[in-house]
Amino acid sequence: MNESTLFRHACKAFIAGLLVTGLMAFSATGASASRDDDVRAVFDQFVRAQNSHDIAAVRDVLLDSPDFLWITRGTPIWGRDAALKRFETLYQGTWKLSPDSSNLKVVLLSDTTAQLYVPITFNIGPPGQPAPDAPFLMNQTLVKTSAGWRIANILPIPLTAPAPPLPK
Repeated sequence: MNESTLFRHACKAFIAGLLVTGLMAFSATGASASRDDDVRAVFDQFVRAQNSHDIAAVRDVLLDSPDFLWITRGTPIWGRDAALKRFETLYQGTWKLSPDSSNLKVVLLSDTTAQLYVPITFNIGPPGQPAPDAPFLMNQTLVKTSAGWRIANILPIPLTAPAPPLPK
């Protein structure tokens, strides 16, 4: 082969390599976006189930494990069944979640673990009582099981009123 033919082959191999690398990167980004969408869909399902007080639908999105953890009002609730009993009690009054979906963030920690963060407003109150807005930062860890993504923990952090500015 002459130099011109070798150069053409080298250029073709280089371009083919770039195309394969680009396709692989695009594919990985697409897979990541798909996992983000799947995690968001589970969170949306969780919110719909909570707001309709549908305990069976909540059960479907929570990890069936004694290691499931929900911190509520500073109290740890361990296990899916214990959490479902607590939700049933809360559903007797006002219980509504209003997430700020425009600020929802999913962080993929691995192929099977994701962290979800979203500012959210809770309206919680006893039956027949007003339920004021209570702002929280919702944090959830989700794990991918053979049945799909499941919520492994719920860690809401209540927001307090901002501190007054310091005097100048």
